[in-house]
Amino acid sequence: MVNPVRVNPQERVVIDQVIAVVGNSAVLESDVINQQRQLEAQGLIFGSDPRCEILDQVLYQKLLYNQAILDSVEISEEQVEQVLDRRLRFFVQQIGSRERLEAYYGKSIEELKEEFRDVVREQELSQRMEGIITEHVNVTPTEVRRFFSKLPPDSVPMVESELVMAELVKVPPLNPEEVDLVKIRLDEFRRRILQGESFSTLAILYSEDPGSARRGGELGFFERGMMFGEFEAVAFSLRSGELSEIVETPAGFHIIQMIERRGEQVNVRHLLLQAKTSPVDLAQARNELDSIRNLITSGEMTFEAAVEKFSDDPGKINQGLMVNPYTGTNRFRSEEIDPSVFFAVDKLEVGQITAPLPMTTEEGRQAFRLIKLNSRSEAHQANLQSDYDLIQQMALQEKQNKAVDQWIVKKLANTYIHLNEGYRHCDFRFEWVK
Repeated sequence: MVNPVRVNPQERVVIDQVIAVVGNSAVLESDVINQQRQLEAQGLIFGSDPRCEILDQVLYQKLLYNQAILDSVEISEEQVEQVLDRRLRFFVQQIGSRERLEAYYGKSIEELKEEFRDVVREQELSQRMEGIITEHVNVTPTEVRRFFSKLPPDSVPMVESELVMAELVKVPPLNPEEVDLVKIRLDEFRRRILQGESFSTLAILYSEDPGSARRGGELGFFERGMMFGEFEAVAFSLRSGELSEIVETPAGFHIIQMIERRGEQVNVRHLLLQAKTSPVDLAQARNELDSIRNLITSGEMTFEAAVEKFSDDPGKINQGLMVNPYTGTNRFRSEEIDPSVFFAVDKLEVGQITAPLPMTTEEGRQAFRLIKLNSRSEAHQANLQSDYDLIQQMALQEKQNKAVDQWIVKKLANTYIHLNEGYRHCDFRFEWVK
C-alpha cells in the first residue's frame, strides 16, 4: 500500500507507506520516523540501524494495542491530553524553547499535538495492557537472593553516593491585613466577572497559579482526591457556568467557575491569589529556627523531638524525613538535590544540622527550614545488605520481562502479522514473521 505524489509524468515519489501490519493495525514508515525524532530529541543514541530498533518496539506496542482493543481496555481523552502536554513540555525543555521545537519539526505546537495524539493514545493503551500482563508478577526474598547470586560480577550495578536527610520547617503565619487585601482584590474580580468580563482574561492577567493562568485558569478534568479538599468541596458543588465565593486552601485564595461536569469528573477555571509573607514575619521564623537549632546542638533536645514539637511540615509524622520526588524513597543522589540545599548539606558531617535555609513550600509559601544529614553512603557496588530494594526491583523487572516475552510468543501464534520486505533483514528480538 503506497501513497505516491506526482512530481512530473516520469517521476513518482513515495511520501509514506505501510511497512507492517499487526492484527488490524498498520505501521506507517512515518510512525517509525516520528518516534525516531522524538527519541533523538531526548538525546537517545541508537545502534547501526535505528529504524530496525524502533520498528521492533513499535511491533511490540502494536501487539499490545491490538490485544487492548480486543479486551476493551479504555483510556480517557483527558489522560491522553495530559500525557501530550507533559511530553511536549519535556521536549521543549530538552530542545531549549518552544520556537526551536516547532522549527525542528516544521510544525506548530498545536499541529504536533494533533499529529501525536493517536500515537500517544496507542502508547498509553499499550502500557495499560502491559500492566495487565504483569500486574500479578512479584518476587519473593528467596528469588531476589537467587537473582543476585547469579549476576556476573561485571553486571552488579554501581550505586552512587546517596544522602538521607530530615527537615524542620517553619512557615510564618499570614498577616491578617495582607489576607484582607487579597480578599478585597478577589471580590473585585468576582464582581467584574458577574458583570460580564471574561474570567479567562482576568486569570491570564492576575492569577498566581502559573500552570493554569496561561490557559485562562482552566485546570482540565479531575476527579475527587486530586485537589485540596476545600477546593474540591466547592468545585463539585457548582453548576455549569456558576461562579463560587472566595475559597481558601493551603495554596491561597481562589474564585472558581464551573466549565463542565462529566460524571465524577469536573473541569473548572480558577483564579488564585496568595497573601504575601512580610519580611518581618520571615525574619521571626528564621530567628525561631536559630533558637531551636541551639537547643538541638546543646543537647537539650533531639532533632526528632524538635521536629515533632515545632515543625510546620506534614512530613514531621515521619520524623521529618525528606522524600525524593523522583523515586519516592528517602535517598537522594547529588543531582536530585536542589543545588542551594546540596551546597549547604555537602559540608556537613553525618548528624550535623544546617543553619536556617530559605525555601518555598509546595503551596508556594515562603518559609525557612533546618536540614539534618542523617546518613551519607559512599559509592559502591550493590549488595543485598545495603541495596536490597534496588536488587529486588531488578529481579522483579527480569521476571516481568519473562512474563511479557512468554505472552508475546503465545500471541504471535494466533495474530496476523505482515512485514514489508524492506525490513525483513532486521535483527529483531522476536520472530515477528516466520
